[in-house]
Amino acid sequence: MKTRTKKFTIDCAILCSKLPNSREYNAYVNQLIRCSSSVGANYRASQRAKSSADFINKLKIVEEEADESNFFLEILLEINKNQEIKDEMNMLLKEGNEILAIVVASIKTARNNQNSK
Repeated sequence: MKTRTKKFTIDCAILCSKLPNSREYNAYVNQLIRCSSSVGANYRASQRAKSSADFINKLKIVEEEADESNFFLEILLEINKNQEIKDEMNMLLKEGNEILAIVVASIKTARNNQNSK
């Protein structure tokens, strides 16, 4: 998962480099770069958590940032006029949704483990 979230960060940055450099796109591109990089960074931080509560809190940040990444990917997909990168965008959106689902399931499991102690 550490490798997967890092790859998601890199793939989002690569996608952003292919988008037009205009006022309309720049706001969304900057947001996507920020939140997608936060997915990878905060997942990595979760692996060094000091307690189960800390682990859950860090994963909650990953959940929020993955959801935000998906939002900006959806926006960019809708305003994008370059058909050549539409498949890449859809693939990234699918990956973002899968990461989000895994993280939500991990949070649920961690909470269940924490409550059973």
